[in-house]
Amino acid sequence: MTRFPCGHATHPQWRMAVALVLAQLRAQMALPEFASAPTLALLYITDHYARDARDILDALGAELPEVTDWAGTVGVGIAVSNAEYFDEPALAVMLCELPPDQYRVFSGVAPLGLGFEAHTALVHADASTPDVAELIDEMAARTDTGYLFGGLASSRATAVQFAVSGDGTIKGQGGASGVFSGGLSGVAFGAGVQMVSRVTQGASPVAPVRTITQTDGNVLLQLDGQPALDVLQSDLGITLDQPRGPGLQAAVDTVRATLVGLSAPGGDAVGRGGTFGSDVLVRHIIGLDPSRRGVAIAAQPAQGMRLAFCQRNVQAARADLTRICAEIREEVESADLALEAPGPGVGTGATPQAGGLMRGAVYISCAGRGGPHFGGPGAELQIVRRALGDVPLVGFFAGGEIARNHLYGYTGVLTVFTG
Repeated sequence: MTRFPCGHATHPQWRMAVALVLAQLRAQMALPEFASAPTLALLYITDHYARDARDILDALGAELPEVTDWAGTVGVGIAVSNAEYFDEPALAVMLCELPPDQYRVFSGVAPLGLGFEAHTALVHADASTPDVAELIDEMAARTDTGYLFGGLASSRATAVQFAVSGDGTIKGQGGASGVFSGGLSGVAFGAGVQMVSRVTQGASPVAPVRTITQTDGNVLLQLDGQPALDVLQSDLGITLDQPRGPGLQAAVDTVRATLVGLSAPGGDAVGRGGTFGSDVLVRHIIGLDPSRRGVAIAAQPAQGMRLAFCQRNVQAARADLTRICAEIREEVESADLALEAPGPGVGTGATPQAGGLMRGAVYISCAGRGGPHFGGPGAELQIVRRALGDVPLVGFFAGGEIARNHLYGYTGVLTVFTG
């Protein structure tokens, strides 16, 4: 199987960036190791180009007539092989050669029809959409595996999404430009599209895992039967009940730097090396309630859920990203060996089965990660490159990351197409 052509560029004028990307794609498509007849394109742009989104899509489509389907979105930054573009005008395109009957582009104008059996899906969503978390959960339920990967568009301008389906729009919807705002869009994949996907956490627990024993809306009232605010202070080794001064300010700063990691009862709360497992959803502390000794968080926790106070940690984030890359590489290589030997193939059970060559990758990372969090420009993507090798890769820095039926924060979601 061949690799997916991939091109990326930055330029103040979007037409020049498009020309540079097209030159890269055409050069790769002429090489025997790259796909020469792709029909699906993934397009990501930074928000500097948001107002030009429709013109960019039209220009690319006119120059790549063989590509019938397009999907993508906008981010405050975009990710490519070994580099990232933050706060500059840039775009990236990856051309995927997949059996036409094994994928469908969907959007609000061209929803996923009943005639296609989705195994998994790449999903782009608008954070301003009401009940977006519920829509993600519903979309996951429409796939055989329950596995989604993707993220929320992030933009200081319009949060655009790209979705052009070769099947056209549904009857009665008229023409569509392929550029949308609001709702969900993306690509659903059939069981014949092989991939491996993993979530990497960006925060690490700084205290034991607790059980939520009493709540009121988004306010934690008790943890392990004790007042939540008292547990917070004990776990962080601070006291907020002191006179104003440097000591109180230091305690307040510690709370401001603290997040909560939530997981369902029996979930994967703490994984290898004391880091969070993939079931943990990291959310902000948004306030304290001294009168009730409560802690307000940006979530609606339920009694019985598990919680650990956590903080962002650069070294832990680097180690966890390295870990998931190693797991992906090991799974792909194990599948290669299984294909060479008699017997069934190898799969994870939690994600679609992998096998063969790494054809391309999609990496969705939190907009709060990237170079500043990993120690330098492009450092996050350089870790991926060192671990996986020269794999064509595109993606973006999101306002929230999607994996399975969850909406994460401060994470990275890496998905590798194999074949």
